[in-house]
Amino acid sequence: MAISIRKFPRAILHIDGDSFFVACELTRRPDLVGKPVVTGHERGIATAMSMEAKRLGITRGMPVERIKRQFPSVVILPSDYESYSLYSRRMVDIVRRYAPDVDEYSIDECFADITGLRRPLRMTYEEIAISIKRDLQSELGITFSVGLSVNKVLAKVASNSEKPNGLTSVPGYRIEEFLRVLPAHKVWGIGPNTSLYLEKLGIHTALDLAHKSSDFVNTYLTKPNIEIWRELRGEFILPLNMEKKSEYKSIMKTHTFSPASSERSVILAELSRNIETACARLRHHNLYAKEVVFYLKGQDFRHYVCEITLSVPTCTPQKVLEAVMKDLDQIYKEGKLYRATGIVLKKITPAQSIVPDLFGDFRSNEKMDIIYKEIDALAEKFGKRVVSLSSSIDTGSGKNFDRLGRSKKLLPLPLLGRVS
Repeated sequence: MAISIRKFPRAILHIDGDSFFVACELTRRPDLVGKPVVTGHERGIATAMSMEAKRLGITRGMPVERIKRQFPSVVILPSDYESYSLYSRRMVDIVRRYAPDVDEYSIDECFADITGLRRPLRMTYEEIAISIKRDLQSELGITFSVGLSVNKVLAKVASNSEKPNGLTSVPGYRIEEFLRVLPAHKVWGIGPNTSLYLEKLGIHTALDLAHKSSDFVNTYLTKPNIEIWRELRGEFILPLNMEKKSEYKSIMKTHTFSPASSERSVILAELSRNIETACARLRHHNLYAKEVVFYLKGQDFRHYVCEITLSVPTCTPQKVLEAVMKDLDQIYKEGKLYRATGIVLKKITPAQSIVPDLFGDFRSNEKMDIIYKEIDALAEKFGKRVVSLSSSIDTGSGKNFDRLGRSKKLLPLPLLGRVS
């Protein structure tokens, strides 16, 4: 039977940043616009590619060393996930100006339910999509591909159909026309193995799948694929997830640096920066950690690990760093080359469930929390590490300069100090 539903019984947007990691880098490095650029140097594989790099045949996951050999003109940058997270937050904030119901699906994409917003916004659904896309691109300097349809699966497939910088609308009466030319393996949620299985069942296009009977899909398909089948037919099955993640078993931050170093000051600075970032995530979600695992990764790719239990739960980097410094020499060996450091915060507890201790250590933490509320506000306004621990600034490693070689104007905090 033909798929026939109203134009927009529900109106769902999917918004996807084009080559998001690279795009964020290009906003800070306009001299690289138009050049083949790849991120992922710290992981040893390509994590994102500019359109120029994609045209050369570079794909996600390609080893960096291979890229250097085959494409010497390509600029390979380390990923800066903290900056990408800030761009992601700004992206979602812009979308929420128009739609209160936003599903933060990943760092570079989100869904938004704009059903019923035509009258209050005095725009059609297509005009709302255009306005959101325009604001995102003008304020972030990044292009976005947008899909508009009656549910999440169709909106997601629509945004992927015209990349980069596209906007595709698939109202109810156009579903059949749109699915007719869409290969089944390009449907969101259908992986390579499922695609091969569908081919054996004679299903080659998305429309082939959508036209199958309920008896057929209940016999041959699993529940997740049945949900996809229903959405391809225009039903609204997959809800938007508007809940922000607030429960964590652990928080981890790691960073690979180049060149590898044996200098204790460099290793400590790398660890200190990881600790600052991990603690900032704790504070963002109003959480405290009681256990710390830190490690060094040698040039031989072996990991050297140390575990610590803190006297009281904390979310301030000074307390964590104080404990780490006491045990650092258990795993650091002078003269050995290290290429990465990492920190894992465990036994995480919501702030409201913390019981103050008898000796006042937790009260001391609370005083530091007040200071860090101001520091976090400055970071939100001016960028990460506008205020930093002095231990995070290592002049020997060049980390006190940004990627353009300009001096970072940091306000160093003392490693440890009293707060009255």
